[in-house]
Amino acid sequence: MLVKASMPESVWYMLLSALGFALMAACVKSAHGLGIPVLEIVAARAIVSVIISYADIRRKKLSPWGTNKPWLVARGAVGALALIMVYYAVTTLPLAVATILQYLHPVFTAILAFIFLKERIQYSTMICIFLSLVGLGFIIEPNFQHTGNLVYSWLSIGAAFLGALGSAIAYIIVKKLTRTEDSSVIIFYFPFVCIPISVFLLGHDFVMPSVTALGVLVLVGIFTQIGQVGLTKALNSADANKAMAYSYVQVIFSVVIGWAYFSEIPSITTMIGGLFIMIGALTNVLWKR
Repeated sequence: MLVKASMPESVWYMLLSALGFALMAACVKSAHGLGIPVLEIVAARAIVSVIISYADIRRKKLSPWGTNKPWLVARGAVGALALIMVYYAVTTLPLAVATILQYLHPVFTAILAFIFLKERIQYSTMICIFLSLVGLGFIIEPNFQHTGNLVYSWLSIGAAFLGALGSAIAYIIVKKLTRTEDSSVIIFYFPFVCIPISVFLLGHDFVMPSVTALGVLVLVGIFTQIGQVGLTKALNSADANKAMAYSYVQVIFSVVIGWAYFSEIPSITTMIGGLFIMIGALTNVLWKR
């Protein structure tokens, strides 16, 4: 008798998460194309997130303010600045390139954990760092060709780099906070701190969104929530390590969406570089298995 094999539930949740985040990035790019500034998109996402996060805290009957307020505020501030960088990269680079560069964050996380948490860098992480740097070299290599025109803006590449670094710093802070704070409180502080920062930096550049743009902004928040819920449920399962490997399907989703909706065709060097970065990241995730 043959038994039909099926994927664990956690894998389906991770695939849902990857699709949610890929669609979120596409909506960010679409909103910017409709004339909405990046900082306004960040603020809109934060407003949606803070409402949902606060409702979750009320459901758990927790105090939203936590105990380690300085580090909670720091996590929110770092997360806000990282999100601004990531969104800027998404709106100024091809969707696939911006997504691939975001997956450099395991490199920064490993280095920061070694410096601040005294965690030893595993052999798998060393391989990940090496392959990621090789991949990065392939992606930015066209910029060094003497054609007179840059393929990718160095400002956009730098923003993607800083976004990945900020994500890694936020992860280190979250790891420290999980010793004393409930996860819902940590999540709440991100949009709570992000709103005033993004509104302050936006200043007088606010643009009244059209009905279409407003709908896209709402979708940014909805797809973000789908991505976060899927990620949380996948990581809370017994098959979390296996599920994490499937998070990199987001790159494939981004390539397909970029090609179908934005007419973006990745170059050969981008595909080769992305392959190196993905292999490095998957090596880091799957090594122990």
